[in-house]
Amino acid sequence: MSRAGPLGGLAEMSLRFLLVAAAVAVVALVLVELRVVVLPVIVALLVATVLTPPVGWLRRRGLPASLAALLAMAGAAAALAGLVALVVPSVADELDDLGRSVRDGLDQVVSWLAGAPFGVTEQQVERGIDTALDRAGAQSGVLAEGVLTGAVLVAEVVAGLLLAVVLVFFFLRDGERIWRFLVGLAPARRQQDVVAIGERSWEILGGYVRGLSIVATADAVLIGIALALIGVPLVIPLALLTFIGAFVPLVGAVVAGLVAALVALVSEGALAAGLVLVAIVVIQQLEGDLLYPLVVGNTLDLHPAAILLAIPAGAVVGGVVGVFLSVPLAAIAWAVASHFRSTATPPEGGTGDGGAAEPAVPG
Repeated sequence: MSRAGPLGGLAEMSLRFLLVAAAVAVVALVLVELRVVVLPVIVALLVATVLTPPVGWLRRRGLPASLAALLAMAGAAAALAGLVALVVPSVADELDDLGRSVRDGLDQVVSWLAGAPFGVTEQQVERGIDTALDRAGAQSGVLAEGVLTGAVLVAEVVAGLLLAVVLVFFFLRDGERIWRFLVGLAPARRQQDVVAIGERSWEILGGYVRGLSIVATADAVLIGIALALIGVPLVIPLALLTFIGAFVPLVGAVVAGLVAALVALVSEGALAAGLVLVAIVVIQQLEGDLLYPLVVGNTLDLHPAAILLAIPAGAVVGGVVGVFLSVPLAAIAWAVASHFRSTATPPEGGTGDGGAAEPAVPG
């Protein structure tokens, strides 16, 4: 009997890794292609992780499932409306100024590029920008093949939002029945595995929402403080834009940072714009390399290095959608792998074909 030796063991581990990586890539590609359905489902699940505790509280006090779900959703909508009513009046008057500042900043950048030391005309700069935009549009078309534009895209987004709202109601009202149905699809001997993985995945989604909220708040506060110290106007709308952008890793932060730099360029000059860029780079490095991996990684029980690798991998596979899905998918994949690794050698007599226990409901 021949022994494989160290190289044989390494080859076996490498083969397993490649198989797992291929499976994850296939799943990610399928999710990206079905994003019209997948994104509303994921958004609904994320919202449901937040609203499930109040629904449970209401149901324990005797309310029917439908009424408890509707009250929880109405309460969340009222809280969101109250926040909007609190913030929007102070921001609305500055939105026009923000738009003008961004346009003026872009004009200044074009004029600066057209001057010395580059020695090109403004028309050449504008043609170069148009060419870059055309190429970016072509590349985005490759990354998001099949995505419609114009009025159809707006209708698609609206339909997705409505679908997400309806799904939130059904997840809150019928979550137990849906979960038992899904568990029942698995073989009896695997149902407890499905229950354990489902419970962990539910915890992961809730932790992801909490972690993103913490990171977004920290980003908005730090950017707001930096802009106020530098003397840049429109601090509140820029901080709000930063908060919203933080929910889309990489892309949102870059867009919010560029807008803040353009506003600083128009209002305070090149020095202020440079200071804003330095502050944004420092804060984004702090967020991307430390705060996001530590906070989100802690809530997901995922190592920061895994998060740092998952985000660019998601961007390569699925663009913006891939960035949004990469971290929770990586955390769920790790939870599945950890579960099966821990149950690879079950206790004697622990594997039977008897009936599975009543599945617990995640959350």
